[in-house]
Amino acid sequence: MKLDLPFIRTQFPAFTEPALQGWAFFENAGGSYPCIQFIDKLTAFYMKNKVQPYYPYPASMKAGEMMDNSYKRMAEYLNADASEIHFGPSTTQNVYVLANAMRPMWKDGDEIIVSCQDHEANAGAWRRLAERGSKIVEWHVDKDSGLLSQEDLDRLFSERTRMVAFPHCSNVIGHVNPVKEISEKAHALGALCVVDGVAYAPHGLPDLKALGADIYLFSLYKTFGPHLGMMYVKNELIKKMENQSHFFKEGITRSMLTPAGPDHAQIGSVSGILDYFDAVYAHHFTEEALPSQRNIALNRLFRSQEKALLEPLLEFLRSRDDLKILGPDYADQRVPTISILPRNKSVKKVYTDLTNHRLRLGMGNFYAVRPLMDMGIPLEPGVLRMSFLHYTSMEDIDQLITGLKTAL
Repeated sequence: MKLDLPFIRTQFPAFTEPALQGWAFFENAGGSYPCIQFIDKLTAFYMKNKVQPYYPYPASMKAGEMMDNSYKRMAEYLNADASEIHFGPSTTQNVYVLANAMRPMWKDGDEIIVSCQDHEANAGAWRRLAERGSKIVEWHVDKDSGLLSQEDLDRLFSERTRMVAFPHCSNVIGHVNPVKEISEKAHALGALCVVDGVAYAPHGLPDLKALGADIYLFSLYKTFGPHLGMMYVKNELIKKMENQSHFFKEGITRSMLTPAGPDHAQIGSVSGILDYFDAVYAHHFTEEALPSQRNIALNRLFRSQEKALLEPLLEFLRSRDDLKILGPDYADQRVPTISILPRNKSVKKVYTDLTNHRLRLGMGNFYAVRPLMDMGIPLEPGVLRMSFLHYTSMEDIDQLITGLKTAL
């Protein structure tokens, strides 16, 4: 099965926006284009249902139904229960709340293993618990490859390990970590796993039951929807946490980890992402399937498209001796988020030249300061990052390679 790219691109208004024509988009890791289904739902909510939800009059009842539907359908796609799904302002905010909610579960001196491959969202809040008696154990990356070693992790575990925090994949290294294997190791020792899936989920939503993580987080504005953070927390775990909301919310699990309260309109429009996935599935497949099964099929479809584009790009990058690729240089080991360091020209010079070729990509540290520090890479100006998704075309890749040939 091959992805019907023309169909896919009709689902994203950005591809027909005149101001964006001629520009190839390679900063998807910073935020994807929104799909039309999400845009339509958000617009409809603001026009018809922007009232307090759950009151017994039509506009309010509909608002509540839209919100409930988003929890339900996201859970179905992720192979989870709706009560385990939580939407907060961002992944950074969600982790900050989690750290405060979980600290009372542990004794002074209990250990938290925190990877140095993470975006600061899944790093800083845990490390701050050292000020409150927790012991932080650093899981460093290899200084040359940027990868995390499972052997290193084995040596870090102790009888006082209570949690391991790490990314499904890094937003600058791109290597996919074995979440299931790490979760099984942690659970065998009585420890929890908190996984930052922000850089992974845009390439295919995870099957959470198969992964086995206790907490899994990603950002919906990087998966074609609103600026919200999605937080999955196992039901048996949230009941052990300290309430972070109003005192009268104690025991109401959907409220305990969202002290800011729900953004009604954005939550109500989240199901638009699943409408998009359903439309893609119906266009490519004829078999009836549960949402979690559709998700697995779409994962394969999206990854096949991304790999077909990633391979020629990596082949070109491998052929150059004037740059360093961060992370694996083969497509089956990573997602299509590729960071490079030019050897002969400054990062800023190459970035400027690429922009002149109408290429939109990223430059900086992308809040992934700890892996760059471990690898001895200056945080300023950082690295050049190229990231794409299943809606990217071969013509976009050709434009990027042409620009790189000139800029490097």
